[in-house]
Amino acid sequence: MTTPQGNAVSRVGEDDRESAVRRVREAYAEERISHEEMDERLGRVLAATTRAELAVALEQLPAEDPGTTSTIAAAGGRIKRRGAWRVPRTLKVESAFGRVRLDLSRAVIAYPVVDIELSLGTGNASITVPRDAIVEVEGLNTGWKDLRYRPRQPSRPGAPRFRFSGAMGYGRLRIRHAWR
Repeated sequence: MTTPQGNAVSRVGEDDRESAVRRVREAYAEERISHEEMDERLGRVLAATTRAELAVALEQLPAEDPGTTSTIAAAGGRIKRRGAWRVPRTLKVESAFGRVRLDLSRAVIAYPVVDIELSLGTGNASITVPRDAIVEVEGLNTGWKDLRYRPRQPSRPGAPRFRFSGAMGYGRLRIRHAWR
C-alpha cells in the first residue's frame, strides 16, 4: 500500500529535504531569521523522518518559489535548443511531427531539479544532459520504440537532476550525457 505524496506521515525524500534546507537558507539570507534560528531549523530538517516533522521545522517561513513553466511546441518541423539557454523549472515539449533536439550541456540551469514533460507524436528526439547530471525516466512512456539511455555513474553531490515524464508515439528517444 502506498501513501499519498502529501500525506503528513509519509517518509521524507531526498528532494524534500534539499528543498527544505534551501528554504531555511534563503530565509536566513533574506534576514527573516537569525543565525541561531537557522542552525536550529537546519538541525530539525536534517533529523526529520516524516513530512509532518519537516513541516514543523519550516512553519512560518516563506514558501519556496515553484519556478517557472515553459512550453516549446511545434505541430511540424524541428524543435532545437542549444548553447547557453535558460532552462525553466518545468519544461513541456510538445511536437506532433518532427524532430526534437535539446542540448542542456551548456544551458543555464538555476534549479536543482528540472522536470521535462514530453508529448511527442512521431519523429525522433535527442536530449543531451550535462556530464554529471542525474536522469530519472520512470514517468516516461514510449510507444513504438524503446528509450535509449545509459546511466552514467557516479554523479557528484549536488549535480542537476532531470526528471522525464510524458509520452512518445512513433519515434525513438535518445538521452545521453555530454562528453565534457
